[in-house]
Amino acid sequence: TYHSLNECFIHKLYILLVPFFYFLSESERLLDKPWRDIEWTKKYEKLLNEIKRYKPSVSSVKQARILLVGPIGAGKSSFFNSINSVFHEHITSQAVTGTTLESSVTLKFRAYQIEAGQDGEPLPFILCDTMGLEEGPTEGLNIEEIPNILNGHIEDRYQFSPLSPLKDSSASNPEKLEDKIHCVVYVLDVSKMGLIPDELIDKIRAVRKKVNEFGVPQVLLLTKVDQTCPPVEKDIQKVYHSVYLQIKDASARLGIPLLSVFPVKNYTREVELQQNDDILLLSALQKILHFADDYMRDMNDKSECSF
Repeated sequence: TYHSLNECFIHKLYILLVPFFYFLSESERLLDKPWRDIEWTKKYEKLLNEIKRYKPSVSSVKQARILLVGPIGAGKSSFFNSINSVFHEHITSQAVTGTTLESSVTLKFRAYQIEAGQDGEPLPFILCDTMGLEEGPTEGLNIEEIPNILNGHIEDRYQFSPLSPLKDSSASNPEKLEDKIHCVVYVLDVSKMGLIPDELIDKIRAVRKKVNEFGVPQVLLLTKVDQTCPPVEKDIQKVYHSVYLQIKDASARLGIPLLSVFPVKNYTREVELQQNDDILLLSALQKILHFADDYMRDMNDKSECSF
């Protein structure tokens, strides 16, 4: 179709133009004003305390359940490790990260709890990690697994099998709101945004279509912003000033509103925490929890209306 041909041309043009950004001066790569305002001064403690005090909006739900979905190597497991690091106040690596022979190292469904410090209480949210998405229909996370994951029918450490997904058991096993996924977060490497094959984008869109059927809110995290734009690498506060980061392009390709797109910098190379990196991570997490709350209230209202 004209649309797909036009889209293909745009992304081929993007790939060709990428090297030329490095020849631009720093001022030419940056907007005079950020396209999204973020408070950096005194923001860290405020965000940290608000998230620690967070409680799901529906009393029957003790922990918001957040599902991480994305291609292999995009930074899903690294996002969990990074959030875990912030609350432990040192770099952690509980979730295995990286890739093995270009395939996902996450082969099991993992539901990670995060504690407020070494011996602290579990925080009121769970980050659920999945097998990475791959191009082939029988490779990586099988889209047919999505309904069971969203409905809470897949337990922690469930072994994914791309060729034989678990059959949907929603009819015989009614789900509770507390067991469901309350927000889906897509994780993409922004440095490779223009290089993602159309087949993989189509697969992500197919996942989005499944999630839309359940009415679950969806968020896009764009990782490796520091590896994509040199001024941002020097100063993470320039992230919303960057012309080079293709954030609006990512929003358009996946059909996710810009208000639901958040650039982040995971801890993958550092050995010490950086407060501004933490602020980006915590700001994204705070918005994710807000979206999860909206879904809980909506589902709770529907449940009450059915009686």
